[in-house]
Amino acid sequence: MRRARHPAIRLVIRLVIGLAAAAASAVHADVLVRDVTGAEVRLPAPARRVVSLAPYLTENLFAIGAGGRIVGTVEYANHPEAAKRLPRVGAYENLDAEAVVALKPDLVVAWKSGNPPAVLARLRALGIPVWIDEPGRIEDVAGTLERLGALTGADRDARTAAEAYRRRLADLRARYSARPTVRTFYQVWDRPLMTVGGPQIISDVIRLCGGANVFAAQAALAPTGWTAGGAGSASPPWPATTYSSSPPTCCSDIRRACWTGRNACAGTWRRRGREGRPNPDGVPAGDHAIATARRD
Repeated sequence: MRRARHPAIRLVIRLVIGLAAAAASAVHADVLVRDVTGAEVRLPAPARRVVSLAPYLTENLFAIGAGGRIVGTVEYANHPEAAKRLPRVGAYENLDAEAVVALKPDLVVAWKSGNPPAVLARLRALGIPVWIDEPGRIEDVAGTLERLGALTGADRDARTAAEAYRRRLADLRARYSARPTVRTFYQVWDRPLMTVGGPQIISDVIRLCGGANVFAAQAALAPTGWTAGGAGSASPPWPATTYSSSPPTCCSDIRRACWTGRNACAGTWRRRGREGRPNPDGVPAGDHAIATARRD
């Protein structure tokens, strides 16, 4: 009888060892995530030292609970409060590659239309994994959260944040689908006076929240074909509610532009520009702006 038990015991031991090996293999398996350019970014393990090259990516990392893994970011990455204490590696469009390298990141997360391609190529040439993102529509933000979660090992919190974001979008669509739209002009900057075109994600936020971007027909991401000092053939079709993400002095310029455009603006509101960032807080900020316009 004792001999009969030995093969069974040996089998159990082999099974336990096999399961333990499989679990260890799973823990140490490579992380593989494709970016917006189609490139596959492979990491030997979830990233522990991340440099974020866009304010919205910094906010998204904090949103999924991976803010503690950020070792550097760019100017204007000022939310949440903890982001203000992070080392800076320049502005998103004017990066200091040496400062990035000095932080010894095991991952750089980058913004396709905002960061200089030459700098990203140089970082890759130095062996630093670079994952590039570009949410073209507000629906894409949920996917960005999930992919950042995969890269940093914050999968569970990322899925929770993504699901909450998708529910928020569905709620807003249901709320505004039957309401009249609010014609909206969004000012990015004053000199040159700059707005957002149809392909820009801010235009998507405006539409979702019940607005209609008066420059939605423009193919450029940031049209600048007119000035605050005089309305030419490219002047916006006023009247429209106006919204500014630029410094306070810009608001007087935008009101003047409205008047030179044959009619007065319905009103001007400003909120530090977070409604324009593709992150979970961007849509509520846009909703606040359009709701304010409706109450005016």
